[in-house]
Amino acid sequence: MDNLLIEILFGSFFLLMVLGAPITVALGVSALAAMLYLGDNPIKMVQMAWSSVGSFPLMALPSFILAGALMEAAGLSRRLIAVAESLAGPFTGGLSAATVIACLFFGAISGSGPATTAAVGMLMIPAMVRQGYGGGYAAAVTASAGGLGIIIPPSIPMVIYGISAMGLQPDPAAIEAHGQFQSVSISKLFIAGFLPGVVMAGGLLIMNYIRCRMRGFHGSAEPLSLRKVACACYKGFWALMAPVVILGGIYSGFFTPTEAAIVAIFYTLFVGVVIYRELDLTEVVKSLDTTTWLAGRVLLVLFAATIFGRVLVENNIPGVIAGGILSLTDNLYIIWAMVIGLLLIVGMFMETLAAIMILVPVMLPVAYMMGIDPIHFGIVMICTLSVGFQTPPLGENLFIASGISGISIERISLRALPFAAASVTAIFLIACFPDIALWLPRMLGY
Repeated sequence: MDNLLIEILFGSFFLLMVLGAPITVALGVSALAAMLYLGDNPIKMVQMAWSSVGSFPLMALPSFILAGALMEAAGLSRRLIAVAESLAGPFTGGLSAATVIACLFFGAISGSGPATTAAVGMLMIPAMVRQGYGGGYAAAVTASAGGLGIIIPPSIPMVIYGISAMGLQPDPAAIEAHGQFQSVSISKLFIAGFLPGVVMAGGLLIMNYIRCRMRGFHGSAEPLSLRKVACACYKGFWALMAPVVILGGIYSGFFTPTEAAIVAIFYTLFVGVVIYRELDLTEVVKSLDTTTWLAGRVLLVLFAATIFGRVLVENNIPGVIAGGILSLTDNLYIIWAMVIGLLLIVGMFMETLAAIMILVPVMLPVAYMMGIDPIHFGIVMICTLSVGFQTPPLGENLFIASGISGISIERISLRALPFAAASVTAIFLIACFPDIALWLPRMLGY
């Protein structure tokens, strides 16, 4: 393999990133430079970009973004958060624990970390401050729990990982050493993400309890009221049914993730217009505007990352990288530690979707050579990158929580560090015990 090609590809990419170029420009220009060096016709870039958006699973991306935007506009998210808040009660750290649960609920309909943080934070951060929690702590727990939005299905990063991994086949040597690997599908990823999401939430809840006990953040003076919980569930019945309809349809095999996204849109329109009557034409137009902006931004990165990844794969660069890593050690746990450490660093500086599209062609061959299931690897990858939402300098959730609470990002970051440690511990558990991710798909016959 030509070492100069690697220098041109990665050198130009990192140089442009250091100069502050957008990730799309850095990926596209570095891929173009590599193709010109190889003597390829630049028109090949257009053909690759076109083929990258021609897949049926990719239709789920704008559809889930639109479904999430409509659910917020229709009042479903507010009712889900009210159900979580009714569970707070007099327990130590009850309201902040309810915030984690609310993020878990909202993640089941949004698929986005920043969207989850914004929707939950607007209601829960002021409520926690009123009840005596520090503003910095309230913002930190919300920013940390917001990352659950990309782990609990449906998840936009899972869609991107599925599309990126579908075109990568295991090396014949890996198949000979470890047997045939199961194929990657977005349905499997959605099913596999449920239990790891619960484990990640459990880690945050344990850390929240410990810290609230140390800081003296007690629950409300009112006892836990079953009547209040029942009332919140009654008012939010149709909102609670949204994740049941979406995930139930996918898990039962009744429809694909792409079809589930379309069902979610029509379900939300029906509930918002006919039942809750909070969704009007103006809100629908705003939701479409949000979807267009977000989906367009993601697709531009997808175009460039697909071309970049194709150059990598066609020149066997991932295979060389995998061989280099495996020459250092063949210990599975050390490999996992290296992979998780790299992803944590990347997540601090790079947007999650861009990181997935760039790193999957490089890191999945390493997973295959170690006999790691691609579904398991994808879940660990997404869980690890979710920590990047709460760690500076990128930390999108930190910026959102800071804007809502009025607390500086520096103060929120310090208070979020213990939650990041809890998340990393949960990630190592998920990595070391594959059945956490793979048991549910097996039980459902996938």
